[in-house]
Amino acid sequence: MKRGGRPVTTAARVHARFTRADVRGAVAGLRGSVSFQAPLREYTSFKIGGPADVVVEPADIEDVCLVVKQARARKIPLFVLGGTNLLIRDGGIRGIVVSLVRLRGIKEEPGSVLYAEGGVGMPTLIGYAIRHSLAGLEWAAGIPGTVAGCVVMNAGTKLGEMKDSIKAVRMVTMTGRIIEVEAAQVRFEYRRALLPRGIVVGVWLQLTQGVRSEIERVVKDYLRYRRDTQPLAMPSAGCVFKNPPNDSAGRLIEAVGLKGARVGDAEVSLKHANFMVNRGQARAADVIALIGEVRSTIRRRTGVRLDLELKIVGET
Repeated sequence: MKRGGRPVTTAARVHARFTRADVRGAVAGLRGSVSFQAPLREYTSFKIGGPADVVVEPADIEDVCLVVKQARARKIPLFVLGGTNLLIRDGGIRGIVVSLVRLRGIKEEPGSVLYAEGGVGMPTLIGYAIRHSLAGLEWAAGIPGTVAGCVVMNAGTKLGEMKDSIKAVRMVTMTGRIIEVEAAQVRFEYRRALLPRGIVVGVWLQLTQGVRSEIERVVKDYLRYRRDTQPLAMPSAGCVFKNPPNDSAGRLIEAVGLKGARVGDAEVSLKHANFMVNRGQARAADVIALIGEVRSTIRRRTGVRLDLELKIVGET
């Protein structure tokens, strides 16, 4: 199983051991949807990615437990979609890809706590918080990913990070058990959370009671700022590189004249140099080549090594 882009076992090694019948057996009995040879570009904000052997959308957490147990019994790898900082290679992903889009329940609990299932989109969650006058998620305005994805990558902006609000995380372990992990048990780092291996299926968020009009104002102001400075209208995967210490990856890329650089339909955004956009028919190979060009140019011209914030997964 993979979590946050880190394989527990390599897809290539496992692929040699399982058959199409194994895959069908692993998804048998699910109440959610099952799609074979599904194009993964439909599931990513980049609109790039080859096919999966099968994509499943579990109906609920019990369905997640079932597919985990059945995949484990047949030694078939799982990959969970959720974050937007993701590039899937053109060969797609072998094994079972899990989309949590049907896990979209939200409920308010006492003490200004929100519980959201893993497939809830962050825009939906922010809208719910605004309607209930709950503050603490304004930093996430404009992030299109899911709750689970934002937890796994500790998503953040200049206003805050996911870790600032997490009270506890609900997970399905690699053996198919449901567990709850308190925030104090999780080590949060820049753009990642060191969680137990498994699938994030829900999160409790500790928010604060606020004034609806003020929360709306902050969200609208930050959305306006992001629209003015980031290419939100074009397919992308958010920031490609982590910011180096005391500097900005976007500033460095712009300073060496790489805004607008292209490989095929992959382009360094003219609006924000730390974004790469898909101008229509970009392949993962184009994006990867452009990443290599940017990194080598920055290293040669400035001596700085840019580390990826983008997660690259799948088969070449």
